[in-house]
Amino acid sequence: MSTLKTPKLDLSPSERKALRSHNIRLNELHTRSVEEIRTILNITETRAAELRASSEFQRLPSIGPRFAEDLIRLGFCSLDDLSGQNGAELFDRLEALAGQRIDPCVEDQLRLVVFSAEHRTSGKQWWDFTEERKLYRSLHGYPADRPE
Repeated sequence: MSTLKTPKLDLSPSERKALRSHNIRLNELHTRSVEEIRTILNITETRAAELRASSEFQRLPSIGPRFAEDLIRLGFCSLDDLSGQNGAELFDRLEALAGQRIDPCVEDQLRLVVFSAEHRTSGKQWWDFTEERKLYRSLHGYPADRPE
């Protein structure tokens, strides 16, 4: 995983100023505890957890702020939480949450995130999981209640 990638976080000017005053760079926010972030920024624990999670998720290849939000919407707050998950099941849950079909490449990204949670230094990209997804879906299909 790249440690140089700077995450895009939805921070207010006062939150940015508070981070600067504590010499905390955005690309290292994931190394801070939720409690430390909450205290420094004077925000709720939930918001601090979301900022930390978004920062950590965006360190992965091909994961931007919107996809990090999707992972948080699915209930994950760290890569550790994603270890042992199933990318196909996560994709099905995400489509159900969205109430609509989502580009199948997002399933490849979910598979990447799960793999990265289990293999932190892998360097794989989302497209490395396309064939795996296609094979899985040809064998198992999609849920009967998949959104239209």
